[in-house]
Amino acid sequence: MKAAAANLLSLIKGPKQFVIPIYQRTYSWQQAQCEQLLRDILRISDSEDIHGHFVGSVVYFQESLHNVSDVPQLQVIDGQQRLTTVTLLIAALADFVKDNPDIIDTNATKLKNYYLFNAEEDGDLHYKLLLTRRDKQTLISLLKEIPHTEPASQRILENYQFFKSQINATTAIAIYNGLMRLFVVDVALEKNVDNPQLIFESLNSTGLDLSQADLIRNYVLMGQPHKQQTELYEKYWYPMEQGFGDEYTQRFDAFMRDYLSVKTGNISRIAQVYDEFKQYAYDWLRTSTLDALLADVQRYANFYTNMALHQEPSEKILNVFRRISRIRVDVCYPFLLAVYSDYANNVISEEELIEVLCLVESYVFRRSICGIPPNSLNKTFANLYKSVIQEQYVESVQAAFLLLTTYKLFPLDTEFKNALLTKDVYNFRNGSYLLERLENYKRKEPINVEDYTIEHVMPQNPHLNNEWQQQLGDNWKLVQETWLHSLGNLTLTGYNAEMSDKSFEKKKCSEEGFDHSPLHLNTWMRQVDEWNEEQIKGRANDLINKAIKVWQAPYLDEETLSKYQ
Repeated sequence: MKAAAANLLSLIKGPKQFVIPIYQRTYSWQQAQCEQLLRDILRISDSEDIHGHFVGSVVYFQESLHNVSDVPQLQVIDGQQRLTTVTLLIAALADFVKDNPDIIDTNATKLKNYYLFNAEEDGDLHYKLLLTRRDKQTLISLLKEIPHTEPASQRILENYQFFKSQINATTAIAIYNGLMRLFVVDVALEKNVDNPQLIFESLNSTGLDLSQADLIRNYVLMGQPHKQQTELYEKYWYPMEQGFGDEYTQRFDAFMRDYLSVKTGNISRIAQVYDEFKQYAYDWLRTSTLDALLADVQRYANFYTNMALHQEPSEKILNVFRRISRIRVDVCYPFLLAVYSDYANNVISEEELIEVLCLVESYVFRRSICGIPPNSLNKTFANLYKSVIQEQYVESVQAAFLLLTTYKLFPLDTEFKNALLTKDVYNFRNGSYLLERLENYKRKEPINVEDYTIEHVMPQNPHLNNEWQQQLGDNWKLVQETWLHSLGNLTLTGYNAEMSDKSFEKKKCSEEGFDHSPLHLNTWMRQVDEWNEEQIKGRANDLINKAIKVWQAPYLDEETLSKYQ
């Protein structure tokens, strides 16, 4: 390794090309970072006290430092964001100088041929900086001043336009002078001598710059020959990025944590995923290949996107995945990944998979209704697959749930009913999910709950009018306090504002009232002429009897259950 302080423009100048390897993340600097760089450049441009400004390191890998071609191609390990941003600033400055000659002590042709192009080369070698995929074509189009092909890299275009907007006759001189005073640490690594991965890790040891997914991707690809890097990335990693789409940055780290939980049985913290993966990969590669490892990761990534990002092709299965997402229980994914793998391998049928998914949904939802803290769920689901017996798949999962005790237990019908009767459903985070599932039970044409709002049959107003007080009886205030937000008093309507504090008779009989509602949840109100504590409790019990069918508990007789104890 050779490392030395270097003037940034001097480093770029001359025949060479900085190549961003295919596994590197795309250009990601935002305007705030560009503004900071520009402020630093302007600050040092004419300062007599500051002779230079350090902007970080540029670390690159050269096949050999002893056999340099006419245009050496340098694979950038660290410094892509700085190189790209300075390139955009120089391009904007060159465009301004072209239309405003004699402003600074150079011209547009020199700026381009010194710092943007290898003037004597054709094809890709013509460019000083070669980015990856969409970034590459967008930058080339910008430098060649031709229309951008879609989809373009918006970050590159936006930052270029920002720099253009900041350059005028006054700032152009300051920007050029400031650019001449930028310094970096020039770090050249040599093949078969330096370990680029170790250096890369030390440069990103704080974990602030790169996600765990970025670190893992670079770890598996960086040390490979360029051809194999490209093949592995194109075959495995890029399809995963495409599968996650806009969710890649937010969700891939979580997927990798769940993948490692499936494979190792350990629950990793997000910040430790990279270290855990390195150990797992080390163990894997002792007996198998990197190609096989990435194929396995990709396989489970497809399972994950089917579940968590709702890309499942089967509509029946997809409906359950959507419901599980509604109740926000991501900790179940390690267990579901293992189960889905069995489904993909034809160990279980679609119907059996759905049975297991519904058990998970019922387990999590019943516990939330009963007010059982969710902090044990991650360990429960991390270990649940160990109880699966493939020959009696669904039965063994049912038994595993039934055998959970203390804070892990699966609430059975009596406990579930009692809790649901008085539950504050209105302020319950899954209240709309609860009402939607009850409404759509056995419906072939389900309604979309987003088209409705939650309505209190007995109004929320603490100062109920005389008509409501008479309807509820002498203890009307206690009745209101006890049952206001409970299941028996809540329904769905598209006419919440119209109903407001109106009497029950008007809520029932008006044109927008319950008598004309197509919703199953309003059936009870259509059949009664008054609304009081008795009716609220009666409707609640009716809905609760439906709820134990919607969120079924597992059932096994004692003899069968004893086989699993």
